[in-house]
Amino acid sequence: MAMSKTRILAIESSCDETAAAVVADGREVLSNIIYSQIDLHALFGGVVPEIASRKHIEKINPVISAALEQAECTLHDMDAVAVTYGPGLVGPLLVGVAEAKAIAFAAGLPLIGVHHIHGHICANYIEHPDLEPPFLSLVVSGGHTHLVKVREHGVYEVIGRTRDDAAGEAFDKVARAIGLGYPGGPKIDEAARRGNSSAIEFPKAKVGGSEYDFSFSGLKSAVLNYINHAEMKGEQVDRNDLAASFQKAVVDVLTEHAVMAVRQYGAHDLALAGGVASNSALRAGMASACEREGVRFYCPSPVYCTDNAAMIGVAAYHEYLKGRFADYTLNAVPNLAM
Repeated sequence: MAMSKTRILAIESSCDETAAAVVADGREVLSNIIYSQIDLHALFGGVVPEIASRKHIEKINPVISAALEQAECTLHDMDAVAVTYGPGLVGPLLVGVAEAKAIAFAAGLPLIGVHHIHGHICANYIEHPDLEPPFLSLVVSGGHTHLVKVREHGVYEVIGRTRDDAAGEAFDKVARAIGLGYPGGPKIDEAARRGNSSAIEFPKAKVGGSEYDFSFSGLKSAVLNYINHAEMKGEQVDRNDLAASFQKAVVDVLTEHAVMAVRQYGAHDLALAGGVASNSALRAGMASACEREGVRFYCPSPVYCTDNAAMIGVAAYHEYLKGRFADYTLNAVPNLAM
């Protein structure tokens, strides 16, 4: 007789996406529903936590209902409820955690708390059945830039991190400075396609004593200084060239660090993860670097790069197998360490 699959209802609400998914056996996505608040926050040039929290409260039940309906399941078919409990914005996180606890209690299901960054890394398992630990992962998002050694399922070692701005944060700030608006990542990616990436030479910071760590605040300042000098001289700034040159500086640093780690650790697999993993220049740069190094390169489809609940369900499955469940004291931890 065929063994029944382990189905997990997963909830993600760490920032401005209200998301729910049903995942079977940690690889098969039965549903993945995302309600994005981008249009709402674009009016303010960035995410407003209070507005995000209120919108999560409004949308979370309909999104969960839609996920169950799309998966053709009910709560009775679930084996566990999983939720992101950090890191992220405290208000939005609390909405998801409270919802997950209520459902788990009412349905008598085990509760699993998931680290948001672990979720991003696990997104790679969805479309790549051959990917198994150990491997290296470069996580690039709005709030995080981490180089991570995935030792085994659920066991991670951070070997490099940003000392200041995350890469995605730098994208947003530079996009705002050159008048491209929010969200910065996709806008810069689009403008860069029309620009010359060799037009402007921007600095690439090295962190003394920590070869794998990143620093993007100096690069961001260099862009702002370039704009200010041009304005003072009355010169026109080519936004596309600036976007392309800035993007190249970021991609070069990310790729160089990843390749250095691949060589030192003798890795055979490198996985890209996080919201900025959908950037076309980064994907292309990492793919060609891996090809040169003879390393297998993995990257999720863009829908699994942005915040989504499917990745949380995948990460939760491995916690489920290890019997690592949370109790009803589970709380939001906005600065949850890796």
